[in-house]
Amino acid sequence: MTRRASMPLSMRPAVDGAPPFTTLVELTWREKRIEYWIRFGRQTCEQRLDWHRRLVGFAPGAVFAFVRWAANDYGTVLSRIDIVRAIDGGEPFQTLPFVRPGGDILLKLEGWPKVARVLEIIDAIEALGIDACDVAADHWRHVSHRITAGLEPRAYDVDRHAAWVRRRRVEQ
Repeated sequence: MTRRASMPLSMRPAVDGAPPFTTLVELTWREKRIEYWIRFGRQTCEQRLDWHRRLVGFAPGAVFAFVRWAANDYGTVLSRIDIVRAIDGGEPFQTLPFVRPGGDILLKLEGWPKVARVLEIIDAIEALGIDACDVAADHWRHVSHRITAGLEPRAYDVDRHAAWVRRRRVEQ
């Protein structure tokens, strides 16, 4: 479902020092039970809620990877990765659990083999000296579609990244 970011600030959850239209992500860590974490992304704020939970914030336009894993007494019940672009006021967005208000979902995959493959791709990009949050949004969509179809995504390389950086400069 796509919505528009027009929620009044008074209804948005507050984090100390968070500017307007900060996208908030609730992270939970209960060892070997529920482990929600940020794989990459530039956080603008953070607030600890209790021993197991905290809120982190991302500025509009920031890209981050949100990994969710959960298990019960019988094994893994949830493995998921979402790569999301934080939205600005008035932009359309998709809702996503634990992400307020939501974001532009660039990649959404479930199942540990697919999640593990995306984590390998992120590691390969970072091995090139490229920060994963600076990668072209279209590449994350490409990775999502190819893995969903059971195909191998094209590798992201330094030349493609340089072209993306030049394109962003022209668009600004």
